[in-house]
Amino acid sequence: VQLQGVWGGLVQAGGSLRLSCVASGSIESFDVMGWYRQAPGKQRQLVATVTSSGNSNYADSVKGRFTISRDNAKNTVWLQMNSLKPDDTAVYFCKYIGFPELREYWGQGTLVTVSS
Repeated sequence: VQLQGVWGGLVQAGGSLRLSCVASGSIESFDVMGWYRQAPGKQRQLVATVTSSGNSNYADSVKGRFTISRDNAKNTVWLQMNSLKPDDTAVYFCKYIGFPELREYWGQGTLVTVSS
């Protein structure tokens, strides 16, 4: 599975950005796609995930501000990020997990910078 995305960039605090990620290749009938982020000096952390059946999961720190969505026909996942804070500054990674074999794939990370 290959992951390609249209990425974020630089935004002021309170602003919005939208990330997208397209999966191609050996797509499973059931999978999970999502976003993780890694801030400088910190471990990579979950931001949000969504299953192919539509169940989503969010980190507490982004609930109410970020929305994850997907189009199964296009194998595409989006992350709409609103009310961005400087603490959201990180490298964001798209991830794909195919079931039942739990094969994991990572997209190329992209830097999202939120200025105060």
